[in-house]
Amino acid sequence: MAAQKMIADSRSITMSNIIKLLPDSVANQIAAGEVVQRPASVVKELVENAVDADSSCIKVIIREAGRSLIQVIDNGKGMSEMDARMSFERHATSKITSSNDLFAIRTKGFRGEALASIAAVAQVELRTRARGEELGTYVGVAGSVFDDAETIHCPEGSNFMVKNLFFNVPARRKFLKKNSTEFTHIINEFTRVAMAHPDVEFSLLHNDVLVYDLPSTNLRQRINHLIDSKKSTTGLVPVNAETPFVIVSGFVGKPESAKKTTGEQFFFVNQRFVRHPYLHKAILEAYDNLIPGDAIPSYFIFMEVNPEVIDINIHPTKTEIKFEDERTIWHTINAAVRESLGKFNVVPSIDFDTAGMLDMPLMEQDNDDLVVPGIAINPTYNPFDVSSQTPRASGGSFSSRPSAAGWDSLYNHFETETFTSKMFDEEVDAADEAPLPHAETVVQQQIEHQHATPSAVTSASAFFQFKGRYIMTPVKSGLMMIDQKRAHERILFERFLRQMENHKSASQQILFPEVLTFKAEDAMVLSELLDELQTVGIDIDENEDGDFEIKGLPADLEGVVVRDMLETIIEDYRSSEYDAMLDLHKRVASTLARKSAMDYGRYLTAVEMQELFDSLFACATPNYSPDGKPIVVIVPNDELEQRFQ
Repeated sequence: MAAQKMIADSRSITMSNIIKLLPDSVANQIAAGEVVQRPASVVKELVENAVDADSSCIKVIIREAGRSLIQVIDNGKGMSEMDARMSFERHATSKITSSNDLFAIRTKGFRGEALASIAAVAQVELRTRARGEELGTYVGVAGSVFDDAETIHCPEGSNFMVKNLFFNVPARRKFLKKNSTEFTHIINEFTRVAMAHPDVEFSLLHNDVLVYDLPSTNLRQRINHLIDSKKSTTGLVPVNAETPFVIVSGFVGKPESAKKTTGEQFFFVNQRFVRHPYLHKAILEAYDNLIPGDAIPSYFIFMEVNPEVIDINIHPTKTEIKFEDERTIWHTINAAVRESLGKFNVVPSIDFDTAGMLDMPLMEQDNDDLVVPGIAINPTYNPFDVSSQTPRASGGSFSSRPSAAGWDSLYNHFETETFTSKMFDEEVDAADEAPLPHAETVVQQQIEHQHATPSAVTSASAFFQFKGRYIMTPVKSGLMMIDQKRAHERILFERFLRQMENHKSASQQILFPEVLTFKAEDAMVLSELLDELQTVGIDIDENEDGDFEIKGLPADLEGVVVRDMLETIIEDYRSSEYDAMLDLHKRVASTLARKSAMDYGRYLTAVEMQELFDSLFACATPNYSPDGKPIVVIVPNDELEQRFQ
């Protein structure tokens, strides 16, 4: 019994000791998984710390999209030797001292996790000197281990160098995307902080190339420098509103500048960038009936609220926020944007429907030349005496009826053969049995519903168009309906794809090349796509200034706005970054086809409809558009007959 008790006691002791505290280095790496997701996360934390240090000039230096180096230099308050060492400890912060401070936060950071998390997965060097001090401090940390600390000479402020990110976590480093993608995220974080503080000078260098050099200025000019430095800000409308709950300021774009791509939508709460889908809908509703349904307006909205009525401690990156009264904020923003659009005369005026009316110009004439028509009076006229009236040469009075004999000569020109139902049936059968020109192509793709295959169509005259949207033609099994825009998109998609795979394309040179300027992150993506665009006939080069010169376009892109097309390609390429099912060729070909395809409302001739029909069924996949939407629908004969019963 005693031996059994000793074994039981030893088991209880063993079981009670299985839970242990993690080492600080491991705990920091776990925290880094939330705080440091990619190089852009490091840039965000370091730049925000520089802003919190009352810096008036912040310089960001990047190498290899942050893989090898992220350096942030500021002229802020700096740190003492003790603060420099303490800043790398977990939950060491100068922003808050008690839980009550969480509801009065005005600074960017407050948790005290950023530097500890960064130092856990990178090699960090800090050089800092507090204002008014003669000497500064150097601290080196790698993988949460302090390498060195010494007193040095350095400028006032702080200089953080983060090298070899994820050097000790190879699994995390392996999942980083290509440099253009990672640098795009860096620019996004840099832009958000720089836009929130236009009074601070910012600069950004990547691989020794100056990307941004932003002087201290006002908000309108800062937006102009960040979004497109070569465009004016005349497309922005100021927004201002003040209530007891919130002060709203900023700018919104005019309706005509709305795009089909995202990237120019910014919300700031107490100078902190936040994402808020609910408030985004308030902006969209203010633009209701002003922009197309698929367009997104630009907006740069700043909100000042009492920190006590918001909660920002709900997400590791602090980009999500909760308001105490979201509906009030929603209505305030919506009303402010509506008022601004109306005040600056960008709302549409009353437009009466004149569709279908003829545009008949008025003939100008001199009023002095007008001649008053004369009036002839017949004193013997008696309206009740029909026999006394003489017929007028113009065709008689309203009450007179033409003689039936006058119609006989008209009917003599028509054949007297009666059109019977039997004759109609014979014509329908003949149409079903007639051979179809170019109908040898059979659809290869198997689809779940009825197959759309070219069947018996008599000739080009058998094609009919409905509202400039659908092409209809009778086939043996019923009535075939084709979406003309999607059909054209499928034809162009396969054509572009073949050109890219075969590296054969024809480009029509432009007499006066067009020079386009893009945002830094868009320009980097476009630079990667130049070779692919060349293969489809888009002759485009990047010049020394970072602009893009369009020298030639394929014939299929006639009438397309080149800038809109390229912006769509960039956005689609960026949004498909994580889609392994689509390769680069298909993404570019799909975007080009979508932008180049004919619009709804275009009326086609019988020959054009025949050519579209033949080209569609020559495609490998004629039933669906590149994005998976149906192109062809067949209404069976049985269904048509049931409609008339």
